[in-house]
Amino acid sequence: MRLVFCRLLASAFLSLAGISAFSQEKAAEKYIDAQELTLIGQPRHIGGYHRVDTVRYSDLSPRIKELYSYSTGMAIVFKTNSRRITAQWKTAPVGQGANMNSIAQKGLDLYIRRQGVWVWAGFGKPSGNDHLDILAENMDDSDKECLLYLPLFSELLELKIGVDHQAYVKAADNPFSQQIIVWGSSITNGIAAGRSGMSYPSLMARSSGLHFVNLGISGQSKLQPELARMLADMEADAFVFDAFSNPNPAEIESRFQNFVAIIREKHPHTPLIFLQTIVREGGNFDLKREAFEKDKREAAAKMVGKVRAMGDLNVFFVNPESILGNDHTGTIDGTHPSDLGFFRMAEKWLPEILRIFSNKSIL
Repeated sequence: MRLVFCRLLASAFLSLAGISAFSQEKAAEKYIDAQELTLIGQPRHIGGYHRVDTVRYSDLSPRIKELYSYSTGMAIVFKTNSRRITAQWKTAPVGQGANMNSIAQKGLDLYIRRQGVWVWAGFGKPSGNDHLDILAENMDDSDKECLLYLPLFSELLELKIGVDHQAYVKAADNPFSQQIIVWGSSITNGIAAGRSGMSYPSLMARSSGLHFVNLGISGQSKLQPELARMLADMEADAFVFDAFSNPNPAEIESRFQNFVAIIREKHPHTPLIFLQTIVREGGNFDLKREAFEKDKREAAAKMVGKVRAMGDLNVFFVNPESILGNDHTGTIDGTHPSDLGFFRMAEKWLPEILRIFSNKSIL
């Protein structure tokens, strides 16, 4: 009994010592509200961490409004010379899907620019809904340009950035140029990414230096007219659409032309780039699924071709072969790309998108 008591006492002492050490480290830091820094990834600045001011668009469904309250694809840009970067953040309660992990869903993802390249530096591990974590430490005290991606599939309520007490932290300019709106399904939403900076719009932004704004909405992008009106209301140098992943073939054929026409009312010459949906692995042996996906892809190609044949040559169709590769390792569930899948998508799509931009003098 005495031995057990001594062990418990020693364990309690070590725990208190750890708490004390962490408290001392925290006291040596200062925190700044992230809203005093530079927020990127919103189509227009609205304050807070929602992607879209859904009050402005009253005809959106409750689910779509909820999804646009998530901080998907958004990031904080700042400069600091701190040796350590810490974060405190709070997220609203949200269920976790079977095809997502908590680091991407509620965590943070930090990159630091080195010799012009964004290099991964660390992540913020979530814990419940109130989070505190060291993102990077033991660094030198040189000036650092930081890019901190926000939670991918949660509403962010509060975020503070912590740096060494003697260090500076200040807002930095948006490192990405132009504004490219990317709209689509859970694939665009990055639902199965390993970290919040690994969705394909974020990968393309870091590779190209262009500001790809992620407006993916899991399961809800079905060429609805109310969403076309919302998109048409936004400033954009170009639009990129993952528009054929969620609707069925009949919806693609009945809705596509009207969807384009609504956007064209306010963007008569803006490039509209439609991405062919990926081949679902679920159709490898399921003949019914294979036929459905084939019909959907054929409907997509047909409708884009029809609009172009009517004279709108600023509508483009990007359809590279084997977008996820041929080794059956690019998804986590046959549909949603893993980090490897997203990398392959960006690698195939980005050159074709940049070629269109170059011809349209966007670059």
